[in-house]
Amino acid sequence: MSTTAPPVTTDRSDFRTVVTGGTTLGLLTAAGVALYLLVARSVPGNAARGGVELVIVIATGLAAAFLPGRWCEARSVEGIAGAAALGLWGTIVFSVIDIALLRPVRAYPWTWDAVGGGTTWWYLPIWWMLGTFLAWMGGIRTAAGAARGHTGLAGLTGPVVAGALVAAALAKLGGLAVLPPVAAGAGFALTLAALALLALARQA
Repeated sequence: MSTTAPPVTTDRSDFRTVVTGGTTLGLLTAAGVALYLLVARSVPGNAARGGVELVIVIATGLAAAFLPGRWCEARSVEGIAGAAALGLWGTIVFSVIDIALLRPVRAYPWTWDAVGGGTTWWYLPIWWMLGTFLAWMGGIRTAAGAARGHTGLAGLTGPVVAGALVAAALAKLGGLAVLPPVAAGAGFALTLAALALLALARQA
């Protein structure tokens, strides 16, 4: 009597997975940025516009942070590294789209470039680091969740979304000079990093 062994989930960090997944992620990021810009220019009312922008920021952040880990089936260092590489390639793909399509039509306000003294290139290294960081932290959280038998997206992403919403609420209620979508992005990244570091501490 023979039995068929169940398939073993392994980490994936091969070239094809990284390039294909990263390209898809870059396209999704470009779509999220384009949608945000469209909403910022066309949706009337500060409250309605801010709410839609908040949803777009969180949704795009979830894609950037957690899709790489799922596509690489992150379970150990190999898959986590693959997720980080996929995230980096995704930011490079978006940068090409940004330079070729978004910049020529002046999609961003002048204040964006003014941050870097008038140059359009200041943000590229920051964008590459941020995208890699989110995918890296998301890969760690994905691997840690799988080790505990938790592979559902809701359980992995719920606390991160909560952190983003709390940061946005604090910015709004506290009268801070920070737009709620921006505060949500910061809260998202900080919460994700904290959860990833906590997961590493548990395994140490």
